[in-house]
Amino acid sequence: MKEPLSPTQAKATILIILTQGEVTFSGHADEEMAKDNLTDDDVLNVLRAGVVEPGEFERQSWRYRVRTARIYVVVAFRSELSLRVVTAWRKK
Repeated sequence: MKEPLSPTQAKATILIILTQGEVTFSGHADEEMAKDNLTDDDVLNVLRAGVVEPGEFERQSWRYRVRTARIYVVVAFRSELSLRVVTAWRKK
């Protein structure tokens, strides 16, 4: 996979991964989700319906922020069929 992906490409890849691939959660994501009472389903719904922002290169990988009106999720692609949720939070 050649990164950075455009927001449109990232969204299409996320939707494919949600139906055919693997979504994993970092320990940091689990901790931040617990602080804001977010469930895995909340995060998956944001990935399905949210708006993808342009990628940012951070900590040696491209990260993509996906947002809805109330929740933000940051993902990093591991392959065409795998992504990792890096962190997530509820907008205050």
